[in-house]
Amino acid sequence: MSPPQFEPAYLVHGDDHGRVAERRGRLAALAAEVSGAGGVETFDASQSLPGEVAGALGAMTFAIGRRFLIVDGCESWKEKEVAEDLAPAMAALDGETTVAFFACEDGRRKAPSSLHDAVEAAGGRVSAEMTLKARELPRWAVGQASGLGLELDGAAAQLLVAQVGDRQQRIMRELEKLALEYGPGAAIGVEEVEASVADSSELAVWALVDAIVGHDPKAATRTYLELRSQGEDGPRLAGLMARRVREVLTISERLEAGVAPGEAAAGLRMSPYAAKRRVAEAREADAAGLRRALEAMARLELAGRGASRLDFDTVALRTIAVVSS
Repeated sequence: MSPPQFEPAYLVHGDDHGRVAERRGRLAALAAEVSGAGGVETFDASQSLPGEVAGALGAMTFAIGRRFLIVDGCESWKEKEVAEDLAPAMAALDGETTVAFFACEDGRRKAPSSLHDAVEAAGGRVSAEMTLKARELPRWAVGQASGLGLELDGAAAQLLVAQVGDRQQRIMRELEKLALEYGPGAAIGVEEVEASVADSSELAVWALVDAIVGHDPKAATRTYLELRSQGEDGPRLAGLMARRVREVLTISERLEAGVAPGEAAAGLRMSPYAAKRRVAEAREADAAGLRRALEAMARLELAGRGASRLDFDTVALRTIAVVSS
């Protein structure tokens, strides 16, 4: 495998702070891997003026191999200081040095245009990481999917954004998971997204359902109370818990009937990864116990529709204690 190639300079800027931070972390890790900790110098631009970075660029070091300077917070720098104090040093970069600037922009706080000019004049690369408007995200997702070797249709892209929210990092992670699950060249439609991409809020309750199916009443109770304190809807949680128990019970009954583990989840709408987990849970579960749990969940769902004189959370905590024991 050929070693990675680096530009003499980079500027990564934009209002997508998460993506800027992700790229900074990735470069720092790669630099440490290539040159070791001694070959990487970091600067906080809120405390280090452009002239200090220029001085570091011109200083002699004992580092062997490529030298990296990573400068964070460049949105705080002034145009004149960059143009007068840093740009000349950038023009004299040697072939064994890479300097990378990162700017998390917001409102008027932006990377100086003189820094853009200095990076480009040094033969470097300027990249913008901007938060897209909601209406632009589906088209962006289609483009990102194409880069991963997937054919994501428009309706599936819209559903993906609706499912996971408007954070580009989260959308990208889900696309990467789809690429791993379905493979290069796969056509991803609405059905694949529905089966493989969990709703953003649904992710928050997986720990609760895991604790219930895993027979951990303390963890289940604690997680339920945490979710409720965060504003999660009680009846909705009840529905998700019941669905999970119902899935595991269906698989458990099929296994008891002699269906092979690889076929026990057939017909259930879930990703292959989720199917493997449900089968593993079903093999450890008792079908009779799951039926009792499902009956208790049904009573809880009725309580959520006003069929109980008790407070819903009281009924829910009692139900969780019973079904997770």
